[in-house]
Amino acid sequence: MRRLFPVTDQTPTRGSEDRDRGSDDRGRGLDGRELGSDGRERGSGGHERGSDGRERGSGGHERGSDDREWSLAELAAAYAYPAAEPGPGGPRVWLRANMVSTLDGAAQHDGRSQPISNATDMRIFGTLRALADVVLVGAETVRREGYRPARARAEFAALRKAAGQGPAPAIAVVSASLELDWSLPLFTSPLVPTLVLTGAAAAPDRIAAAEKAGARVVIAGDGMGVDPARAVRALAELGHTRLLTEGGPRLLGQLVAAEVLDELCLTVSPTLTAGDAQRIAGGPSVAVPHRFDLASLLEEDGYLFSRYRRA
Repeated sequence: MRRLFPVTDQTPTRGSEDRDRGSDDRGRGLDGRELGSDGRERGSGGHERGSDGRERGSGGHERGSDDREWSLAELAAAYAYPAAEPGPGGPRVWLRANMVSTLDGAAQHDGRSQPISNATDMRIFGTLRALADVVLVGAETVRREGYRPARARAEFAALRKAAGQGPAPAIAVVSASLELDWSLPLFTSPLVPTLVLTGAAAAPDRIAAAEKAGARVVIAGDGMGVDPARAVRALAELGHTRLLTEGGPRLLGQLVAAEVLDELCLTVSPTLTAGDAQRIAGGPSVAVPHRFDLASLLEEDGYLFSRYRRA
């Protein structure tokens, strides 16, 4: 995996001032490396980088690029949540989304995201889950993707313990109708009880069925549906401040429209599918497009793993 854009809180954002340049017209690259007068980046020892971005020694020989498999610890550090500093309304809540899209904008192929994913995407998927308190997912995605409960992973046990988290994130299913298969392992045998977010007008018999199956029902709306902002607040009141949503597109669209999404982790798959598949976010459009800033960009085998944060 190669880092194409710095993974750092100091990443310049829209409106940042240009870096100062010295009298010899040298500047700094995005990661602070020196640029020569020809604009090419120089390594820490003054070695020049070629037009392909690879560092060259004093004799012009290429030095190896950081194109390797990252460890899970490195991925966890790269995707760490911001510090949970308390604000005027209580602990800081951070909601990130993790989605995958083809080059032509499809979020699925034959109704599922797996065909457009790859092994590295799944490693990042697992890492993001391991960092989260709760995974928010729409009922239709649960049905289509055959969702199972999150599992405890030994590789992240120490990290989660240090963060004051349980052994695995809870899954929180958003459903207005509560038409779910309560015999699924997601409800019958989760390591952490599954949450079901619904509206106050949900059918009492379906609420009872959910609770009988072992799910914890959370009311997050006055009518049949769930209010996204209220859902985020309800999860925070339960102690869940590091939130992750994996869609689907309709739920993500609702979160975008409600302006509660803080970060988007988007994998761009080097594939074309055509057809009429959904985009990563659906539903009604927002009045004004929401601006997000690029925080980091990684690449492996043609896949781009981007991370954008609310501007």
